[in-house]
Amino acid sequence: MCGIIGIFSHEPVAQEVYDGLIHLQHRGQDACGILTFNDQFHLEKGPGMIRDVFNQENISRLTGNWGLGHTRYSTAGSKFGSENAQPFTLSSPYGMAMIHNGDLTNYKELKKELEEKDRRHCNTTSDLEVIMHIFAAKLSTLDPKNDIFENLCTAVESIYDRARGGYSVLGIIAGVGMVAFRDPHGIRPFVCGTRKRPDGTHDYIFSSENTMYYPLGFEFQGNVQAGELIFINTKGEMQSRVLRKEIFTPDIFEYIYFARPDAMINNVSVYRSRLRMGQNLARRWKEVHPDILPDVVVPVPFSSNTAALSMAHELGVRYTEGLYKNPYVGRTFIMQGQAVRRKSVLQKLSPQETELKDKIVLLVDDSIVRGTTSKEVVKLVRHAGAKKIYFASACPPIKFPDFYGIDLPNRKDLIAANKTEEEIREYIGADILLYQTIDDLVEAVTRKGHHNIDRPSMPYLDGWYVTGDINIDELEAMEKEKTTE
Repeated sequence: MCGIIGIFSHEPVAQEVYDGLIHLQHRGQDACGILTFNDQFHLEKGPGMIRDVFNQENISRLTGNWGLGHTRYSTAGSKFGSENAQPFTLSSPYGMAMIHNGDLTNYKELKKELEEKDRRHCNTTSDLEVIMHIFAAKLSTLDPKNDIFENLCTAVESIYDRARGGYSVLGIIAGVGMVAFRDPHGIRPFVCGTRKRPDGTHDYIFSSENTMYYPLGFEFQGNVQAGELIFINTKGEMQSRVLRKEIFTPDIFEYIYFARPDAMINNVSVYRSRLRMGQNLARRWKEVHPDILPDVVVPVPFSSNTAALSMAHELGVRYTEGLYKNPYVGRTFIMQGQAVRRKSVLQKLSPQETELKDKIVLLVDDSIVRGTTSKEVVKLVRHAGAKKIYFASACPPIKFPDFYGIDLPNRKDLIAANKTEEEIREYIGADILLYQTIDDLVEAVTRKGHHNIDRPSMPYLDGWYVTGDINIDELEAMEKEKTTE
């Protein structure tokens, strides 16, 4: 769930890449980096938030009109230190830099192949390094006198042939241009935009979400399609080709939690999809509990606010923000360790007693993963004097891990994989617990928009992995190995 951004401009680009990364901070808090190019690569990266790594001095050293930016959320590789912070660079062929968002399911196999057959050493435990070496290994075998776009297509095809999983990739190749490509199933999000200049030329932007396009002056153009390569040469000319056509299965958790509500992903409004989630959740509430209504509907801020708002409207119940969220504490879902998450919940959320005391409260959250956060939130609201507490989750029960770019824990840590819904209700301390159904969730995301989604990717809900190569026990062991190296 990392955040990626790449810009080709006719002006220096470092400040715009930084500004764009600020809009993607919610997608990763572990590390970040910016690289620019103007005959040579200039790189600054490190562990921590964007504001911790960058300042005016080091940004001023990032010269050039080509730029990449990355904010890291650890799903593969060590969660600490800066060795897995992106962008990565290689000196041959041409010299290249890359960033990505995603995970490979056959990482271990590919790493071994690269070392034994391609004679390429992987110095980190990042999936990006494997992708980059496959690309570079193929490109180095091709005749540089060939059409460069055809060579790039062949190199990306080699990734599609060898790498399995979900990934969106951006790269700069010295003296050649910028490349953007997405896995053949389109699991991870990838959007693009343009900015027309007074002389008729265009600047280009690629990113995980389009939330920074308006402030940077870009117009949203749509998606990098599943299996598509887009190439911007040094003259600013664009070429594109869909190289591989597979079933289109974008990740549904982007709409539930990850993406900002103002994002448009796969031609579906995240905000509107969350409104529909709340609407469907309210209709299910009426079916299951036709004679029970709360006094107030309260979101667990912020990603559930939109669903809670529409659920309250559909139920005819007052919506109130009975929990105040401290905006200076990071997202607990992507924090490491139960103790850290629990402490952060207490730092992050404060109950507003005037909105909760002596009320029957319906709490709405985006999801229940481990149950730790939900339990602490219920305890907060109970302590604030609520008479009864009902709990509704916009996401169905999460029963399986994810191997395509979301750091959902092993099954032993997923509460819904080990407890019944009644046991979960008792554990979190709610008087009633209601989950969204999978059918209602899919309907909420796919109801509107020219999205062409064949089937959302949601293996953590239904156990279906589109790449067809998942042995959960082996991959859980592999993920543990990668994150402790």
